[in-house]
Amino acid sequence: MILVVMGVSGCGKSTVGEALAASLGWPFLDADDFHPQGNVAKMAAGQPLDDGDRWPWLDRIADELRAILARGGHAVLACSALKQAYRDRLQRAGDVRIVYLQGDQATIAARLSQRQHKYMPASLLPSQFAALEAPRDALVVDIREAVDAQVRFIRKAYSI
Repeated sequence: MILVVMGVSGCGKSTVGEALAASLGWPFLDADDFHPQGNVAKMAAGQPLDDGDRWPWLDRIADELRAILARGGHAVLACSALKQAYRDRLQRAGDVRIVYLQGDQATIAARLSQRQHKYMPASLLPSQFAALEAPRDALVVDIREAVDAQVRFIRKAYSI
């Protein structure tokens, strides 16, 4: 099984994903690590990615997920996966479940004001919310809960 922890920048994907992976003893993957240099440069310049930028990136991730599952492995992936088409692309890899870290823009903007991301400026948050399509079949997790409570909720929901 692959658990994709998704949501807009600043919702806690990496923090919750790393804690979840550690609690399960599974590898943690960060979708940001799969971006080609051109995507990184574009985001660092404050320009949102478009679908032409995202498809090759999502395909690289899906290939990795497929390989993990083919070996009988499990993993937790932190990935924005803002649109249903992106999640569908990832789910083609096999047993991929979606965990949606849901929060409002004000809460997330406050979080972003307290951190520096390697290339995702807080100024792109409105474009992330504009692109976000609420998932059809995801486990929805309230980001206002403590990280350990979020991890317990996810594990209980999937009986893992």
